Amino acid sequence: MFQKTKEQSKNLQARPPVVVVLGHVDHGKSSLLESIRDLKITEKESGGITQHIGAYEIEHQKKKITFIDTPGHEAFSAMRSRGAKVADIAILVIAADDGVKTQTKEAISHIKKSQIPMIVAINKIDKPGADSEKVKRELSSQDILVESMGGKVPSIEVSAKTKQGIIDLLELILLIAEVEDLKTDISKSAEGVIIESYLDALRGPTTTLILQNGTFKKGDILGTASVIGKVKSLEDFQGKPIKEAILSAPVVVLGFEGVPGVGEKVKIYSDIESAKKGLEKSSKKEPEVLLIDKDKKVLNLILKVDVLGSLEAIEEVLKNLPQERVVLKILKAEVGEINDSDVKLAKGAKAKIIGFRVKTNPIAKKLALRENITLIDFDVIYELAQAVRNLLEKMIKPEIVRNDLGKLKVLEIFRTEKNRQIVGGKVIEGKIKKGAMLEVYRNEEKVGKGKIVSLQQDKKEIEEAVKRSECGILYEGDIKIEEDDVLGAYIEEKRKIEL
Repeated sequence: MFQKTKEQSKNLQARPPVVVVLGHVDHGKSSLLESIRDLKITEKESGGITQHIGAYEIEHQKKKITFIDTPGHEAFSAMRSRGAKVADIAILVIAADDGVKTQTKEAISHIKKSQIPMIVAINKIDKPGADSEKVKRELSSQDILVESMGGKVPSIEVSAKTKQGIIDLLELILLIAEVEDLKTDISKSAEGVIIESYLDALRGPTTTLILQNGTFKKGDILGTASVIGKVKSLEDFQGKPIKEAILSAPVVVLGFEGVPGVGEKVKIYSDIESAKKGLEKSSKKEPEVLLIDKDKKVLNLILKVDVLGSLEAIEEVLKNLPQERVVLKILKAEVGEINDSDVKLAKGAKAKIIGFRVKTNPIAKKLALRENITLIDFDVIYELAQAVRNLLEKMIKPEIVRNDLGKLKVLEIFRTEKNRQIVGGKVIEGKIKKGAMLEVYRNEEKVGKGKIVSLQQDKKEIEEAVKRSECGILYEGDIKIEEDDVLGAYIEEKRKIEL
C-alpha cells in the first residue's frame, strides 16, 4: 500500500464535504435545501439572501458543509459529462407518499456513475399516506439496499415542512465525510469546478465555482477550457466581498471575459498568455451544419435559459427526441432574458421561442403578441421537453383511418333530385349510421360514392339502423342509386401520430 511521506502529510488539509441533492421533481429537493438553510443561516447572519448562486455553505457542530443548489440534475450531468468530480456525497430525495419515480431512477444512475457515497432522504413523512417501508422496497428493485434492510446505504426520514430529521441528516453527512477522510494538498496550484455561470446585465460574466485545491485572490489569472479572465472581485455565497477563495466553499467570481461552461475545470495561470494556451482548440470549431431532407418538416426553436447548466441539459434532452418525421432545429440557444431580437428572429424564421426560468422583457412581450409569435416559459426541463414533443407531433399530418360499419341493400327509390336521393333498404350486415360515408356497389362492382345526410325509420329521425332492420336514407353523392344496389357504409377518423 502507498504510504504518504511526512512532507506530503504536512501539505494535506481537511476540507468541508460538498453535497449534491438529487431526486424526482416535486419530491421536495428545493424545500429540503431551504429547510436546512433556514435552520442554519439566520436572517441576521445572512443579511437576507437575495441572489441565487447555485450553492451555499452551512455550519453544524463547528464544521462546514457546502450544498450544491439548483439546477440539480442539469448541473450535475454537465459536471459528470466533463469528468469533473465536484460532489463528495449525494442525497437522493424521495417523497414518502409517492415513492420511486422516473427521475428518481435517473438520479440513481447519475450517482452510481459518479461513484460517490449516497444518503437516501425519505422526505414528506408528515404527509398522509407516507410509507417509508414501501420506498425502501422500491429502492431495492433499483439495486439500492438501505441499512435497515441489510444493505450499506444509509437512509433517514425527514420533513422539510416540520424540519424533522434535518439535524440527523447533517450529522450523517459529517459522519460520512469523516469516514471518507476528505483532504486536499494545499501545496498544489489552485483548481476548481464551475457550478453555475450566467451573463449579468450589469456585472458581466458571473461565475460560481468550488475550489478543490490551493487558493486564489483578486488579480489572479484564471482559465477554463473555453474562457480566460482576471479576477476583479470575489464574493461568498451571501454576496459578501472576500479576499480569497477557500477550499470547498462556493465563491462568486467576476472577471471572466466570457461565460464558461458548467462543469469546466478552472486553473490559475501566471499570465494571460499561459492561460490562452490552455484554451481548448475545440472551442474555436466551426458551427455544425445541419443537413435536412427537403421532404421533411422542420420545427425551428429559439432557446433562452437562466444558466449554462440548464442549456446543456435541455439541448441533450431535445437531441434525444425522435426526429424521423419532423426535424428539430435550434436556431439560437443562449443564456439571458427573452428580448425583441429573439422575437424578430422568430418571425423571420417562423420559430417558436422557449424560455427556461427567464423573464421576457416588456418590448419583446408586446412584439410577440402583435406578431402572433409562440412564446412559452418553463421551470421544469421535463415539462419543456414534453411541450416540444407536442409541437413536433402537431406538425405531423394525422393518419386517416377507415372503419367499415355495415351494408344496406336498396329495395326502393322514393325520390331523385340533382345530386340527392331518398332510398329505402334493408341492413344486411353490421349497422348504418347517420353521417357515414357510402360506397355504391352494382353487381359487386364499385360504381360511386357519397354520404348519408339523414336516416329514418317509421318516419322518425334515427342515429343508426342495425342488421335486419329496414330504413330510409337521404343520400348525397356522385352517382344515381338503383334498386338492388348495395351500399357500404364507413367512417373516416383522424388518428394522431406520435413521434
